[in-house]
Amino acid sequence: MKPGAAEWYVRHAEAYLKTFEGRRLATHTAVEVEAWLAERGRIGRLQSWQFCQMVEAVRLLLQLAHAPAEAAVDWDYWREAGRELPATHPTLARSLAPKPPAGEVEGGKGVDALRGQVVAVIRQRNYSIRTEEAYCGWLDRFARFLKGADPRAAGAVEVKAFLQDLAVQGRVAASTQNQALNALVFLYDKVLERPLGALGSFARAKRPQPLPVVLSRDEVVRLLGRMDGVHGMMAALLYGTGMRLMECVRLRVKDLDFEYRQIVVRDGKGQKDRVVPMPARLVDGLQAHLAKVRGLHQEDLARGAGAVFLPDALERKYPAAPREWGWQYVFAASRLSADPRGGVVRRHHLHESSLQKAVHRAAREASLSKPVSCHALRHSFATHVLEAGYDIRTVQELLGHSDVSTTMIYTHVLNRGGRGVVSPLDRVG
Repeated sequence: MKPGAAEWYVRHAEAYLKTFEGRRLATHTAVEVEAWLAERGRIGRLQSWQFCQMVEAVRLLLQLAHAPAEAAVDWDYWREAGRELPATHPTLARSLAPKPPAGEVEGGKGVDALRGQVVAVIRQRNYSIRTEEAYCGWLDRFARFLKGADPRAAGAVEVKAFLQDLAVQGRVAASTQNQALNALVFLYDKVLERPLGALGSFARAKRPQPLPVVLSRDEVVRLLGRMDGVHGMMAALLYGTGMRLMECVRLRVKDLDFEYRQIVVRDGKGQKDRVVPMPARLVDGLQAHLAKVRGLHQEDLARGAGAVFLPDALERKYPAAPREWGWQYVFAASRLSADPRGGVVRRHHLHESSLQKAVHRAAREASLSKPVSCHALRHSFATHVLEAGYDIRTVQELLGHSDVSTTMIYTHVLNRGGRGVVSPLDRVG
């Protein structure tokens, strides 16, 4: 423990004990512990690290006292879901106004101003914040390649030379070179309105064809068996629906349709909506989870909070919507936090890194040798659905792929043993 931190752990423990003055720790229930943490989580000025310190102090107190409640509380959820969303988080950053030019940067005069134009056009088209960051990064890198020349004065010749340099000198992957190409085509076509035209031939980075990491059904059972609580439910949803990580994290209450046993995935990759099946075995758990979230929301409302972030200026159009139950996040954070853009205290969704950590930890505990990630659960969903006999077009729609060729990669599992060839070793008597 860091020097000086012990004093604060003691203070948090004493504050907890004072709330239950006169009662033995052995009689405390998990519901009471979580209610106390939820109450502290409503302190909007509390920083993320302070809240996590408070959670750990209570856990240590109960552990030292051998209180039964210590084993019943989902500490990972309270510790990890208490993280604040930074201003650059994909959920929030898309609504940020473009920053004005702040002067000159390495790479030449006026690059900041040009970057501001790129950001403005990207946000007008509602592209993701990660696309924005990548395209701005490639603009800066291209400006450095030009050694001080203004990118506005460059054209197809310079872009072609830059892409070739990436492949030959930089030895980048094909996907990296393609991203650079897309960024510069966007710059000249959509921002400067001066299309590059045909670039002709240039050195292309080698394109590897890695197969996706797919877990067997037994491995999925072992992985999910090591997870419980909110993170266990989310991991089961990733495998049971094929959703992407951020699609799951951003789910709103109104997106769950228990009547038709389906989930509406809003604003997925490419700004598309789609419908995925709701696993029947998760229905009861989801309804019980929503009951807890609703209780939390009602308590927030009673204290003057209860609002959530709404995308695309919907809050200005529907001022009452942020406090409506349907707009609340299914997987709400364990505490209120100040929106980094304007300081408004809200309950955001939990940070996606908490689920990623939980999946990685469960994979280690289950002794899985494959590089397991949240996206591996999506790959496993697609592969197992194809194995079950569903056609490729159905799987394409469930995954939200624009091109069926992207979905075709999952057919590799149907070509068992190298396109179905029986090894000669298995034929030897």
